[in-house]
Amino acid sequence: MNDPIIIVGAGQAGQKAAETLRQKGYEGDLIMIGDEPFHPYQRPPLSKAYLKGEMDEERLFLRPPAYFETAEIDFRSGVRVDGIDPAAHRVTLDDGESLTYSRLLIATGTRARALPVEGADLPGVFTLRTMADIAPIRAALDAAERVAIIGGGYIGMEFAAVAVGFGRQVTVIEAQPRILERSVAPEISDFLQELHRSNGVRLELGSGVARIEGEEAVSDVVLANGETVPADLVLVAVGAEPVAELATAAGLAVEGGIAVDAACRTSTPDIYAAGDCTVFPSARFGRTIRLESVQNACDQAKAAAASMLGEDVAYDPVPWFWSDQYDVKLQIVGLSQGYDRTEIEGSPEEGRFSLSYFAGDQLLAVDTVNSPRQHMMARKVLASQEAPQTTPRQVA
Repeated sequence: MNDPIIIVGAGQAGQKAAETLRQKGYEGDLIMIGDEPFHPYQRPPLSKAYLKGEMDEERLFLRPPAYFETAEIDFRSGVRVDGIDPAAHRVTLDDGESLTYSRLLIATGTRARALPVEGADLPGVFTLRTMADIAPIRAALDAAERVAIIGGGYIGMEFAAVAVGFGRQVTVIEAQPRILERSVAPEISDFLQELHRSNGVRLELGSGVARIEGEEAVSDVVLANGETVPADLVLVAVGAEPVAELATAAGLAVEGGIAVDAACRTSTPDIYAAGDCTVFPSARFGRTIRLESVQNACDQAKAAAASMLGEDVAYDPVPWFWSDQYDVKLQIVGLSQGYDRTEIEGSPEEGRFSLSYFAGDQLLAVDTVNSPRQHMMARKVLASQEAPQTTPRQVA
C-alpha cells in the first residue's frame, strides 16, 4: 500500500490543495493536519464581518465538516507537527505519533508579528490572526472606550473602521509617515487617511512606540516622542511572518519564507509548499516574491496539488488583493514596487477612481476604489502582458 499524501496546515492553501487532489482523481490516502481546533476557515472576514457579528462561525468555514468524510480526507484538528524527517519520509506529531508520507505539502501560513516592546504581553493587548483571537477581542472591545492600534496596514485600518463604528475613541499609531506605505501610492494613502479622519479616527503618523503601560491591564501606549495615548484595548497589527520553523529544522531552503520553484517544489525531494509561507520565482516580476493573499493561497495550492500528481506546472500569477474599510472597497492587482509614475482615472473626491502604476511604459499594478469593473479589466490587461524574459532560478 502506498504511503499517503500529507498536508501540514489547514488554512486556505491546505484546504484548496486537498480539494484539488480529489478533483484531479487522486484516490490514495490523504491526511490534513491543522494545529487549530477548527475546520479550515476564511481569514479575511475575521477583521471585518465576523468581528462585527455580521457573519456567523458556520459561514466562515470553507467546507462543512461532513465534506471531509465524503471526500475521504483524514482531517486532524488541534494537532501540531513537531518534526519532519525527509530521509525517512516521516512526520512526527505532538502526541508522539509518527506518519510516513509519499509526498508532503507544507501550507503553514503566517503568524502575527510580535511587537518587541515592554508591556506587549499585558492583558488587553491583542493580535488578530486566528478565529480564536476574536472572542477575547470582542469582549475587550465591548468594555473599552479607548482603542489604540499599532500599525497602519490593512488589518489595523480595517479594525479601526470596525472599532470607530462601535463608537469607540480610536487612535492608529503608524511608524511610517503614511498608512499602507509599503503597498500603495501616496494618493491612495491620502484618500484613506481622510476617510478615517472623517469617521473620527485619530492618526499618529511617523510615530514609533516606546512601550505599553498598565498595572493589571493595559492603560497607555507611550510613543517614542514621549507622548502618551490612553487605551483600554491595544491591537498590535505590525505585519505577519511566515511559519517556517518546521522547514528550517528539516533542512529545507528558507529565504524569508520556504523557498519553492515554479512547480511548488522545495529544495528537498517529495516536499512541496504553498501559500503565505512560501517565496517563489516570478518571471512576470523578474524576482522572487512572497504573497499574503487569498488568491495566492488558493492558486498556488492548486498548482502544488497538480505538481504532486506529476503534472507540468509553472506557477507565476497576477496577484490580487482587497480591503474593505467602511463603505470603501480597495482592490489591488499586480505589484507596484519599482514604479516611477502613476496615472489616476476617475474622481477621488467622489470616492470612485483607479490609480495605475508604471515603470516606464510597463504597467505594473492598478489600485481601484469602489470600481470593481475597472479592477476586473486591469486583471485582464496585466494577465495579457508579456512577462520579462528571465530565467527563474531553481531551489537549491
